[in-house]
Amino acid sequence: MSTTACVVLSCLTFFLGYAVARLSRGRPGPPEPAEPPAGDWKDEATFTALHIAALAAPSLRAGLNRDSARKAVRHLHALLGTYAVAITSTEAALAWDGPCTDEVLTYARTVLASGRAQVFAGEPYGAVVVPLLVEGKLVGTLAAFDQEVSAALVRTVAEVGRWVSGQLELAELDTSRRRALEAEMRALRAQISPHFIYNALTTIASFVRTDPARARELLLDFADFARYALRRAHDFTTLADELTCVDRYLLLERARFGDRLRFSVQVAPEVLPVPVPFLCLQPLVENAIKHGMGSRGGTGEVRVVARDAGPEAHITVEDDGTGMDPEHARRVLDDDPRREGNGIGLANVDVRMRQIYGDGYGLVVETALGSGTTVRLRVPKTRLSPL
Repeated sequence: MSTTACVVLSCLTFFLGYAVARLSRGRPGPPEPAEPPAGDWKDEATFTALHIAALAAPSLRAGLNRDSARKAVRHLHALLGTYAVAITSTEAALAWDGPCTDEVLTYARTVLASGRAQVFAGEPYGAVVVPLLVEGKLVGTLAAFDQEVSAALVRTVAEVGRWVSGQLELAELDTSRRRALEAEMRALRAQISPHFIYNALTTIASFVRTDPARARELLLDFADFARYALRRAHDFTTLADELTCVDRYLLLERARFGDRLRFSVQVAPEVLPVPVPFLCLQPLVENAIKHGMGSRGGTGEVRVVARDAGPEAHITVEDDGTGMDPEHARRVLDDDPRREGNGIGLANVDVRMRQIYGDGYGLVVETALGSGTTVRLRVPKTRLSPL
């Protein structure tokens, strides 16, 4: 479990106890929670507190902004059961539930300046204001207003603030991961564009005079491939779309190598709708052709097989080329996928698979000198991925 997750769990455990006691004394906040299951009141209060926290979490996981604060603040108000609750950024009051006092920004600035939780006396309501932090950086405050500012309330608001900070930090981690995946995709596109586009257009140009109809067909294939590979893509596509891209790529490479290149694609119909990471197969096929054909002057064969394996789709890309030393294959996968050079396609796909699904879903490369190369990947049929 990550440090952030541990903090979130400990905070939730603490303020759950307070919220149960608060709710069991009949002081729930204004919003009405969902109907709890039958049982004694303490169990119902526990369910209610957990339910309210669960309602607040998705909004906070979107980051700190007016919309997320507005959605989350009413749930935090119901959980704390105080007179009012407000959330601020470092510059403005983002949202509040209950009558808001003009002092909320003054209180927030004082807390942001000190970096510590503080209690403010007032009539008829006092306030507990705590800082919200993401990776140690102040991003805002959480304020709770009530007639009785007890020590228990101070501790609870502080723990709720830590929990909110944990959710905001998880949101930042999600954003960082998305940015990393986007950077990997840009690196992959940069690798596809130069040499393949040059070779494809050169091949098409060679048919313009000798076989104009063939040149036209190849140009349309190239347009289909470029439209798919260079579009502004989402994280996922279907295996069917990915295989269509591979098919266009193989047709263009077949035009380049002629009868020297043989290829076959075998796919179980059941796995065609499976969601897969965008551009996860084409780089493997490109690598197979590059190392299977580029290193020798004879013929070569590339085989793509996609099998149904229950909860997963199992995909292999195999060539009968000269292969490579297994230690070199390991170094290729360990290499920085953003660095130009041999193996960037393999390393890029391997990194993205591990980022999306976890370390158990990295590429498996089976190779030896003189024995060709087989690359295997497993894709869960669900798009769920670890945090």
